[in-house]
Amino acid sequence: MARRKYVVGNWKMNGTTTALAEARAIFAAAGEHPGVDVALCPPFTLIGAMAGAVPGAAVGGQDCHSAASGAFTGSVAADMLVDAGASLVIVGHSERREGCGESDADVRAKAEAALAAGLSVILCVGEPRTVREAGGAIDYVLAQIAGSVPDDFAADRLAIAYEPIWAIGTGLVPTVADVAAMHGAIRGALAARFGDAAQAMRLLYGGSVNGDNAAELLGAGDVDGALVGGASLTAAKFVPIVAAAAALG
Repeated sequence: MARRKYVVGNWKMNGTTTALAEARAIFAAAGEHPGVDVALCPPFTLIGAMAGAVPGAAVGGQDCHSAASGAFTGSVAADMLVDAGASLVIVGHSERREGCGESDADVRAKAEAALAAGLSVILCVGEPRTVREAGGAIDYVLAQIAGSVPDDFAADRLAIAYEPIWAIGTGLVPTVADVAAMHGAIRGALAARFGDAAQAMRLLYGGSVNGDNAAELLGAGDVDGALVGGASLTAAKFVPIVAAAAALG
């Protein structure tokens, strides 16, 4: 099955309204590559402003709570993201799993809440370096898949982002063969659980993706796009990744 390439920028805790010019430039350039789906996930404070500044653009949140409302100071519900103008959300990023102690069950509950609210979901998985070096990376990630992915969803509204923790923001990148092996294992696990629907799910790679290595990484087997961190903050660094995805078709 042919799957459209998908390139998503995660701005993390970066950006104020002055950064909207970069968002405009990114989405304008993305329009030159209509075969690639492009989205940006800015801080919550910028979602409404970015959605308003670039009408029709895919703007997302970086996290949501599993509850619809309640006494959860500092948290954001999925419906609030929709109300702000978001069409997607990232859940289970390693910086949430590691820094905030989120379990697979927590991530699954967030994904379920987001899907119920009408958002598309990018669900992150990935192993720490100690696990990779011990040879247990695939088993570790497949356990995250088993525990985090909901049972009921539309396959075109859930993407899986494989982000080896040791590669995020470090400049370290796994080999293309390692990326292909992991993505193939993820696709196989999803197919065993969901059957033919797994073929519609897009698998993204994340972890020190940049304009220099994007073509090689995106060309690996079962890689349908990229979840990009630091290189998504400017059009100059992000657009070459989109162009690399477009060139692969």
